[in-house]
Order: sequence, then C-alpha cells, then structure tokens
Amino acid sequence: MTASPLVLVANAADGSISAFAVQDGTLERLAVTEGLPGCSTFVVDGERDLVYAAVKGRSSDEPAGILTLALDRTTGTLEPRSRLDLPDGGMNYLALTRGGTGLLGAAYSGGYGISSPVTDGIVGAPVSTARYPNLHSVLPSADGRFAYFVSLGADLVAQYAIGDDLALTPLEPATAPAPAGSGPRHLVLSDAQDAVYVITEFSGEVLHFARDLHDGTLTPRGAATVFDTSKGLGHSELGADPLAHHFIWGADLHWGAGQRHLWGSERTESTLGAVTVGADGSVTAAEAFTVTETQPRGFALSPDGSTLVAAGEKSTQVSVYAVDGDRLDLRQRVETGRGANWVRFV
Repeated sequence: MTASPLVLVANAADGSISAFAVQDGTLERLAVTEGLPGCSTFVVDGERDLVYAAVKGRSSDEPAGILTLALDRTTGTLEPRSRLDLPDGGMNYLALTRGGTGLLGAAYSGGYGISSPVTDGIVGAPVSTARYPNLHSVLPSADGRFAYFVSLGADLVAQYAIGDDLALTPLEPATAPAPAGSGPRHLVLSDAQDAVYVITEFSGEVLHFARDLHDGTLTPRGAATVFDTSKGLGHSELGADPLAHHFIWGADLHWGAGQRHLWGSERTESTLGAVTVGADGSVTAAEAFTVTETQPRGFALSPDGSTLVAAGEKSTQVSVYAVDGDRLDLRQRVETGRGANWVRFV
C-alpha cells in the first residue's frame, strides 16, 4: 500500500465511483469508474488496495452483487476483478474483518445480513446469515470476534460471535434494544472497544451502548440529539415521507479527532452536527450545525479528523470542510456525480 491519500465517493444514480486526490485539505478529481449500477456502499482493504462495492443488477437476469475492484492509487481508477451474486437482494452496508479475510454485509430491503470469506480478493458465498427487518449496517469488533447488525425496522442491534469459520452465533441476549420507533441506522465503535454508538433515522439521536469487552454484549446507556432542534422537525416513522411531513431524517455517523465528537448528518434540513463524547463515553447534544449538500446521506472525516467531505443525494458536488472541534469551515465544492451517497478516505 502506498501513502497516497485518496477520497472515494459512490454516485448511486450514475452507477459510478469518483476518486479524488487529497492535498492540503482540498480535493482534485482523478477518475470516475462507471459500470457500477446503483452503487451505494463500498468498503476498502487499504493493505491490498481492493474495493468491495455493492451493486444492483443491470437487468432482470442479473441479480445484485458485490464487485471486487482493484484500486490504482496513482490514477484513481478501479478495475473489476471478481463478482459475488446476491439473488436475495443487494447490500446497503459492507465491512471487512480479520485483516480483510472476512466480509460482513447488511441488506435493508432483503432484511438479511451475511458473513463471507474473502480469499485473494474473491468474496465467497456466505457461510452464515442474520435475519432482521430493514438491516441497515454492520460492523465487527476490532479483534474480529463479534459482529453487530443494526435493524432499523425492529429497533435493535443484533449481536453475534464470529466463529473461526466466520459463522455467526447469537450472543446471550441476542439483541440490544433501541428506543421504540427511533429507527437505528449506522453505528461506530470506540477505539477502546468499550462503547458502541448508533445514529437513529427517525429520532435524530446518537445512542450510547456500553460494550462488555469479554462477552461482547451491549447495554444501553444514554442518547443525545444530533439534529437542529430549532427547525421544528417532527419525529419520523417507517414508511413516512420525511420531506413531505418535515420529519427528522438521520443518516450517517463518524468519529471526529481524538474521538471527542461524533458527527452525524440529517437530510431534511441538510445539516451536519457533532455530539460531544465525554471521558465516560456519555454523549451531549449537538449545538452547532452546518448546512451542507442537499440530503447528506454520506460523509467522512480524514484519519486525523482535520477534514470532512460531505456528499448529497440531491447534489452533484461534494463539500470539503476544515474541522475545528464541532465547527466546520467550507474550503471547496467539487463535482462528483448524481446521487452521491457514500464517502471514504483511503
């Protein structure tokens, strides 16, 4: 792996991924790789410069799948290497585990999650599945022993042990509850691995769960709002049109520098805000908000937390910000593509 910093952005409506070079906190578009229908999530193996991208089928004869793409860091191009078909429906979230030898995925419409082996960049057939309604994300623990699947439809986090063969075994208890009707969506783990945080789509909160380092189980501890409460947004619900009703529409969640803040996006008012994370892991409501690209489904922060790049589902550009605590300073807007919804520094 080279040290060249890049940002990748998935443009679902165009079926493409844009690659940008990062220099002095600004972006320069290097390449756009097309032929990735409906791509709305991907995960990067930085050690091997491989990108695993979830795609939709091009026709009724071709199911959804996961493509393995080789990343050229000099040109920013992505070359297809292999494909795993997913006849039960496409993935909305992908995560790697165990040094890139295992891949986890969550499918929202299909209501299932997978655990698959990865050998030389080839994703094998799932060895195990998880089934809950409207699964929206999944992440493993850093040691690869546990996996956490977030179910928006059932208001819970399903917790599993990962076996030597990557098989998923439910923990006891099998789930950790989220508040009823909150719509849990995306999650992150703390560096210390003693806490899990989940952003909710319908209530616009960051939920704090304590995590047992021995048995992997989660315990709810608290919550804090990450949307602009001055805008009069109503509590949303499954199946509602958030724009028509001016409802909360939470989306993505990422750590800030030093894990002192957790940044979250809200799509109805198109804002980014950051809850404060205390030394004890507790969260305090966000106070400052930045209006960003329209419908910011995805964003990411640089590894040092100094730069934030935000994409909007209804914009063809990404915004680049300098980060100062819980404040953002716009540096640049740069063209990416239609339906931009997933951003990663690699």
